[in-house]
Amino acid sequence: MPGRVRYAAGRPCWVEVGTADLALSERFYHGVFGWDFEPRGRSHSTALLRGEPVAGLGPARPGGPAWLVHIAADDIDDSTRRADDAGARVLDGPEQVFDEGREQGWRTVLADPSGAEFALWEPVALEGAGVRGAPGAFCWTELAARDADEAAAFYNRLFGWQARRAPFLSGDGSYTEFDLRRSKTTVAGMVEMTDAWPPEIPPHWMVYFAVADCRESCRIVAGLGGAVQVPPFDLPSGWAAVVTDPAGAVLSLIELNA
Repeated sequence: MPGRVRYAAGRPCWVEVGTADLALSERFYHGVFGWDFEPRGRSHSTALLRGEPVAGLGPARPGGPAWLVHIAADDIDDSTRRADDAGARVLDGPEQVFDEGREQGWRTVLADPSGAEFALWEPVALEGAGVRGAPGAFCWTELAARDADEAAAFYNRLFGWQARRAPFLSGDGSYTEFDLRRSKTTVAGMVEMTDAWPPEIPPHWMVYFAVADCRESCRIVAGLGGAVQVPPFDLPSGWAAVVTDPAGAVLSLIELNA
């Protein structure tokens, strides 16, 4: 089912979670976000919010259960070549993605020079998430990087993202907003991983989902077998929390300011 939102090349457009237990993950995300599910074979499903596609569920990748952000591409082959030239590792693809025999799009899974995994998505039938920003929908993605300069240079070369960096008020590290060069639209963020971050946490992309009430959503997460890793904290954009689903995939919840 195609979404109603169109995504310019270089804009995050879709997210998918890997899981070892599809039924368990579906029950969890139905309880937290109110998602319904449309099966895609025995091991995949598409999450629906008000009848629109908002996320994918499928088997976990070799690194274990995790959320994977997809970034729109006009030409998957050209974008994959440019990513490789810029220092990324191609993990899978480019490959066609089908749903009940219908071609949804083309995907390449990559690791950037620091090892943070993400995917390129060239749409055919599925543009991406049909709902953005509403409670229960994907609303933001953020790279956690130990070398912010290297990351900014890589994503500028690949997508033309322009970095606007500012220090945290605490003076510990920096935060970067990435803008699409052509439209000046802010599409993603980046937090600098300082020495305060445990060394076992690798660079990664974090996905954020909007919720109506962050504290209540955390209570629901815990009641459904997930865990609250970072309790609700105040951001300029709203109250946020970091949680894990029952399979261990990490995600963030955010109660956006009106």
